[in-house]
Amino acid sequence: MMYKLQKKRQTTQFHKIRNLQLLLASILELKGVFYCKGMSYFKHLYVKMAKKEFYFGGSTVKKVNKSNLISMMLIPILLISMLVSTPATTKAETDLGLTVDAAILIDADSGKILYQQNADTPLGIASMTKMMTEYLLLDAIKQGSVSWDQEYRVTDQTHKMSHNRLLSNVPLRADGTYTIRELYEAMAIYSANAAAVAIAETIAGTETEFVKLMNKKAEEMGLESYKFVNSTGLNNSDYAGLHPAGTGETDENVMSAKSVAKLAYLLLKNHPEVLETSSIPRKVFREGTEDAIKMDNWNFMLPGLVFEYKGVDGIKTGTTDFAGQSFTGTAKRGDTRLISVVMKAVEADGSSTRKARFDATAKLFDYGFGQFSKQEILPANYTFEGNETIKVTKGKEKEVKIAATEAVSFMVKNSEKDLYTPKLVLDKESLEADVEKGTVVGKVVIERSEGTDYGYIDGKNLEVDVVTTEDVERAGAISLFFKGIGSFFSNLWSSFLGLF
Repeated sequence: MMYKLQKKRQTTQFHKIRNLQLLLASILELKGVFYCKGMSYFKHLYVKMAKKEFYFGGSTVKKVNKSNLISMMLIPILLISMLVSTPATTKAETDLGLTVDAAILIDADSGKILYQQNADTPLGIASMTKMMTEYLLLDAIKQGSVSWDQEYRVTDQTHKMSHNRLLSNVPLRADGTYTIRELYEAMAIYSANAAAVAIAETIAGTETEFVKLMNKKAEEMGLESYKFVNSTGLNNSDYAGLHPAGTGETDENVMSAKSVAKLAYLLLKNHPEVLETSSIPRKVFREGTEDAIKMDNWNFMLPGLVFEYKGVDGIKTGTTDFAGQSFTGTAKRGDTRLISVVMKAVEADGSSTRKARFDATAKLFDYGFGQFSKQEILPANYTFEGNETIKVTKGKEKEVKIAATEAVSFMVKNSEKDLYTPKLVLDKESLEADVEKGTVVGKVVIERSEGTDYGYIDGKNLEVDVVTTEDVERAGAISLFFKGIGSFFSNLWSSFLGLF
C-alpha cells in the first residue's frame, strides 16, 4: 500500500515537472511572437486548467490544486512579459509613434539630422510656404530694396482676398495704405494671406513674378522635391480665378519634409531676426484704430497658449484640406536649438486636429532634448598614432607633421557616442619641398560602426581636412647632391645584400 502511494506521488510529481518543462518550452517558442498571441495562448491554457483537464504528451492531470494553478499561471505570464519587454523598450527608442505622413528633426546649429520619417516625399505645405515669402522679404530688407516703413497701396485683389474671413486674414481697406512691417507681422503671426500677396507684389511687382523668385531661391538653396505656385500656401482655387498666371486653378505648393526643414534652417541661419516676430503669441493689428483686429498666433506651443512647450519661439503652421495639419517648429533650451517638421498629422483614430500637429512636435522635441547632446568626436589638432607625419622629398627635413584642421562636434544620441570613430584617408604618400604649412594632404572621415546616420540637412559630410602643421624648405643644391649620392650607395648596398 505504501509503495503504491509513494509511486503515485512520484508519478504526480513527474507530471508536474514535465508540465512545467513543456510550459517553459512553449513560452520560449513564443519569442518573437506578438504579445497578444502569447496571452491568447495562455488564456486558452487557463480555461483548460480551470476545467481540471490539462493535457501534455498524452498525459492527463485530473486534479490541480489552487496553489499549483496559481504557480503554473504566474510562471508563464512572468516569463512572457520578460521576453516581450526588451523589444518594446528598443522600439520606444527608435519609433516615436508619430501619426504623421512625414517628419524630421534637426539641430539648428549644425544642421545634423536627428530623426526622419518619410522625409523625402513631396507633400502639401500650406502656409509653411510663408517661410519662403519671409525669407525673400528679409533678403530685400537687408539689400535695401524694400524698407520696413515702406507703404503698400491695396489693390483690388488684395482687398477682395482680405475680406474672405473663411481664410486667415486681416481685412484691408480698399483705399488704404499699410507699412511693410504691418503686413509682415500680420503674415508671420496670424498667417494673413492677403498680406502675403501684398508683400509679394511689393517685392516683385506681381505675385506671378514673385513665384518665379521663390522657385529660383529654392534652387539656389539646394532644395529638392518642391514646387511653389503662390506666395501664401492656399490652394489656387481660393484665389477665385486670380491665382498667379502660369499656374493651375487647383495647384498647391508642395515640398518634402527635408526641404521644409532646410528652408527653416537657412531662414534661421541667415535671418535670425525672424524669431522676434514668430515668437509673439498675440498682437493687435493696427491697435488704437477702428481697424484694430486681435491676432492670435496659430502656433499654440508659444508661451501662454494652449499647448505651450518650454523653449518654443517659432516658426510657422500650415493647414489646408490638401496639406492637413502641418507645422515647422523651433525650440531652444540652453545652447541647443532644434527645428522640427511634421506634415499631415492626425490623431490615433485618424482624425485631423490642430492638437495632433503639436503633440507630434512635442514628441520630436522630447526625443531631441532628452536623448541627444553635443559630443566632441574629433578633438582639435587630432593626429593618428603611427601617421603623425608624411615623407618630404628634396626638403631640409625628411618628413612633416600633419593633423586635422579642426575639432568635430555634433549632436549625438547619448548612448551612441562610441559608435563614431575617425578614419584617416591620405591623398598623398609624400610631398615635394617647398612645403607650406596648411597644405591639404587628406581628410579625416567620421564613420559610424553600426546603425544609420542621417547626415546633415545641407548634405555636408562628416569629415575635416588633414593638413601640414609646419613649413619645410627645399634643400640647397649641394645638400641635394650629397643626399643623392648617399641614396645611391644605400640602394646599391641594399641590392648587394639582397644577393645573399
